[in-house]
Amino acid sequence: MMKNLFFFSLVLLTVIGCKQATDTTPGHITVTGIDSSKKPGDNFFMYVNGIWYDTARIPSGQSGVGSYSFLNYPQRIRLQGILDSLSTVSSAPGSLEQKVGDFYASGMDTVTIEKLGYEPVKPLLAAIDAVADVPSLVKLLAAQQKILDGSLLGFSVGPDNENSTINIVQLYQAGLALPDKDYYFKTDPSTIAIQNAYRSFLTTVFTLTGDDTSTAAKNARTVYGIEKQLATSHRTNIELRDVKTNFNKTAVATLAKKHGNLNWVELFKELGVQPDSVNLAQPAYYDKLNTMLKSVPLADWKLYLKAATLSNYASFLGSPFTNASFEYTKALTGQAVRKTRAEDMTQAVDRSLGHALAQLYVKKYFPEDSKKRMGVLVDNLKKAFEARITRLDWMSDSTKQKAKEKLYAFTEKIGYPDKWRDYSNVTIKKGAYFENILSANKNDYQYSIDKVGRQVDRTEWYTTPPTVTAYNNPPLNEIVFPAGILQSPYFDIDADDALNYGGIGMVIGHEITHSFDDQGAQYDKVGNVTDWWTKPDYEKFRSRTQQVIDQYDSFTMFDSVHLKGALTVGENTADIAGIAIAYDAFKMTPQGQDTTRIDGLTPDQRFFVSIARIWRVKTTDEFMRMYVNVNPHSPAMWRVNGPLMNFTPFYKAFNVQPGDKMYKEEKDRIIVW
Repeated sequence: MMKNLFFFSLVLLTVIGCKQATDTTPGHITVTGIDSSKKPGDNFFMYVNGIWYDTARIPSGQSGVGSYSFLNYPQRIRLQGILDSLSTVSSAPGSLEQKVGDFYASGMDTVTIEKLGYEPVKPLLAAIDAVADVPSLVKLLAAQQKILDGSLLGFSVGPDNENSTINIVQLYQAGLALPDKDYYFKTDPSTIAIQNAYRSFLTTVFTLTGDDTSTAAKNARTVYGIEKQLATSHRTNIELRDVKTNFNKTAVATLAKKHGNLNWVELFKELGVQPDSVNLAQPAYYDKLNTMLKSVPLADWKLYLKAATLSNYASFLGSPFTNASFEYTKALTGQAVRKTRAEDMTQAVDRSLGHALAQLYVKKYFPEDSKKRMGVLVDNLKKAFEARITRLDWMSDSTKQKAKEKLYAFTEKIGYPDKWRDYSNVTIKKGAYFENILSANKNDYQYSIDKVGRQVDRTEWYTTPPTVTAYNNPPLNEIVFPAGILQSPYFDIDADDALNYGGIGMVIGHEITHSFDDQGAQYDKVGNVTDWWTKPDYEKFRSRTQQVIDQYDSFTMFDSVHLKGALTVGENTADIAGIAIAYDAFKMTPQGQDTTRIDGLTPDQRFFVSIARIWRVKTTDEFMRMYVNVNPHSPAMWRVNGPLMNFTPFYKAFNVQPGDKMYKEEKDRIIVW
């Protein structure tokens, strides 16, 4: 076990006299830290979390503190403990223990890494220098993709939206290093500071590889200029939410005629795949790239590719490169100091050998009873959602029937996969960190292209089990709850139902709803994009999601930065419905039907307090500015206050009255599902 899962004030909970809990027997976990000086109807997030928020300190090596994604920080301490123990012993060659332990040890061997400097990446830079014309440049792009040194190609493999049983090649817009296209064109002070930090990073890496300062700065401007040209062709994050617009199945023969400079037939041959057709998700990008391959001088493209390679591998090289990379990260996220080497290496193992490390994690930290209890919770949430579908007054019976069929066709994945990834083709040696990275990258690429044209493996997991997350995957019509999120504050097998239904129950409801949000609603029960709604029903659904967009557009951070309702509509819809579904499921339990107080809180109050507690997050201002611009989730405070101001049972539980800041007239409270 790690030193202390809650050592950085993650959750202000004291566990007192816990007893085994089921869906009928509440335990006793005392909730502390509520700020009674605040009115719950003014800002419920701060009412529950204000004392914690005012006293919590963001670790200097992090950009935030609290739950959800930031709970991955203490998770990494657990994983680090496993790796520390394995890195100092000799394990059987080729075993999981040997591979993850030696990979970690090779990354911790800073003496060797510093001695090598940027020597490991020189062959990759030499290959760029050897490019003589556009055809050889395109051939190089394929070679880079095979080691996941991608820059200009956004290449992946996934289900065909028109036939979700088969995997096809997916090509996405790429080529940019800043978070999204808007960062190249906005002129506000915070964005300009990030632009300058990125150009400074490029200047530094060019200097570190032999350029004088003046030449390095000039080269950095050239690279930035190429990226800015590419950015003009990119779709915005909001435009990327349109499922149908971003699916453009195209014959390779057609692409070959349209993009002569990219020479798709030869490119795919070099990539090791021979598809008849692909999804060209954002065609304008590849139109632009095809043109620029001729209009931009070859020498400038070489500078761009060198910058992209050095950027991709900077964190695997000596400290001058890792320090330069961090300076850019600091400007982007507000993180004060670099993470410890051990934390960086733990993340690296999780990235490269994640499902191997996960097997060791699950054995040590994940109780099977949690999986069983989660199964009960998921079943109850599905029953609650079915009942809500039945009660909808805006949906026809025919669409309701199809919605229920989709609900009960879900695949549910809890804890960890039944079938683990195979890493037998990955060669790991101590003292060879860069080579280990490349070996793992090659394995990941081969794993991906082996799926092209084949049946979709519905047992596959798209995250590692220790990760604190949950997801819905519409093409597979599945909901996934990894072992990492099945811990406090989300889930506690010893907690009463109010806390668990307000915690992991809300998350389950959220993920269920993603199958019926602005994107998920376009997929049918087997994962194909089809019009399974009646047209009038779908128009009514769209009018409700527009209400969500309009409401969240009015919310602000820093008193001036507005949330992007159209970017976050899917997550906000899932939050609003997720709370409602979880509450309905909670009311099915004996505690949900009772009024007995625990530590002065009614069951309903404990349910809502649990919701506020699971989004207990504090970040740097820099991180939050980036988050609002690019993340489809609303900031933590609005993941609590936004849904609750639309939910009438919350008003009753905390006596929210007209004049309270969260109060909305009942007719103005949004109900989608």
